[in-house]
Amino acid sequence: MTTAPLSTESSSDLAPALPAPHVKEFPAHSVGGGFALLAGLVGLLAGGGMIAAATTVTATGGKAALIVGGILIGLAAFLSMCGLNTVAPGEARVVQLFGRYRGTIREDGLRWVNPFTSREKISTRVRNHETAVLKVNDAYGNPIELAAVVVWRVQDTAQAVFEVDDFLEFVSTQTEAAVRHIAIEYPYDSHDEEGLSLRGNAEEITEKLAAELHARVEAAGVQIIESRFTHLAYAPEIASAMLQRQQAGAVVAARREIVDGAVGMVEAALTRIAEQDIVELDEERKAAMVSNLMVVLCGDRAPQPVLNTGTLYQ
Repeated sequence: MTTAPLSTESSSDLAPALPAPHVKEFPAHSVGGGFALLAGLVGLLAGGGMIAAATTVTATGGKAALIVGGILIGLAAFLSMCGLNTVAPGEARVVQLFGRYRGTIREDGLRWVNPFTSREKISTRVRNHETAVLKVNDAYGNPIELAAVVVWRVQDTAQAVFEVDDFLEFVSTQTEAAVRHIAIEYPYDSHDEEGLSLRGNAEEITEKLAAELHARVEAAGVQIIESRFTHLAYAPEIASAMLQRQQAGAVVAARREIVDGAVGMVEAALTRIAEQDIVELDEERKAAMVSNLMVVLCGDRAPQPVLNTGTLYQ
């Protein structure tokens, strides 16, 4: 079930209000790394060449100048090459300079940024998180077991890194909290036909679960793509009792259908007898006929016919 954009009102009603994010993702200043790599290699070769050329110079001052210049050029080239980054598809680099956020690199390939920055790798691929089987009490107080799977991805890398301590653990904890909250808000089976239940209204409940998850993890820059229950059952200690209750409900519903059908058939039979003037029955005989037909139509066993060899009133 793919979730549509959720309203702020519905989200705020389902989850606690989280502080507003202090930082938002923006593109980092980076350039293609091919030219930087070439320049770095040329600098290293030039530095090595100057040091090698110093061995052929006899003057002490010239030799020292070549060696120092070669070392400086080599160090500068090496330092420049430290700014190279390889970014694979489905990944991003969060760039920091002396503790300050300087943007995110999302372009794949070889990129170059300021070599004094630190770059933290963040996966932006779609991920699955499946909760363990949780044992909670539903809205009626019955112990139930349920588990859910959530499909999500990092949408804002800056919020994922700076707004929460560990966004993986944050998503795991908030998913479990949302599943538990949804479970205690609704019954496993609703006695009221108007009310929602976990088993009877799976689509509506999963939509509410997705809305609550969205509100809970939005501060971490995480987007919820899909959520669905993977396990839903009564706890083992009450499963047999609840099965008997479900069977009793099914029997009652079946009996109700049988009685409704039998009443319609009896009504149709009396109407046709009266319309076609087959026989004239007084109220007592009509009552007897209705009783006999209801017994025949609603009984569990086949009826045993009794033939009347006398008159209708004997």
